[in-house]
Amino acid sequence: MKIVFSLDEISSVSKMILAKNPKKVILFYGEMGAGKTTLIKALAKSIGVADTTSSPTFSLVNEYKTDEEDAVYHFDVYRLKNESEAYDMGIEEYLYSGHWCFVEWAEKIPTLIPNEHSVIKIKVISDDERELEFS
Repeated sequence: MKIVFSLDEISSVSKMILAKNPKKVILFYGEMGAGKTTLIKALAKSIGVADTTSSPTFSLVNEYKTDEEDAVYHFDVYRLKNESEAYDMGIEEYLYSGHWCFVEWAEKIPTLIPNEHSVIKIKVISDDERELEFS
C-alpha cells in the first residue's frame, strides 16, 4: 500500500494500516521529522491506548496499555551505538513477546528484528504532506 496524506488525515491512515492486518512488530523508516512518532501515536490510539504517548528518545522504550490491558511498546533506538546496547536493554524479549512493538530507527538493529514484521516508510512531500509505503 502506498498513499500520500496530509497530517490531519493521520487518524484515518492509522485505521487503514490496521485494516491491512499488519504484523505485531512494525518497523518505521523515515528521516528525522518525517512523522514516525506522530503516526505511532495515531496507531496506538486506534488500537485502544488512552494514555498520552510520546517519543521514547531518551528512555529507548515506552510501554502503554490498551483499554483491554494489552501491552504496546514504542521504541526509538536512534541513540544506540550498536546492537549490543539493544541486547543489554532486553529488546529481544519485547520483540518476541507477541505484543505490539513499534520500532523507530530499526536500521540500527537489523539482526535483532523478527522475521515476522511489517514495514512503514514515511517520506516528506511538503510541510503538511507525507508519502507512506506499507509492506
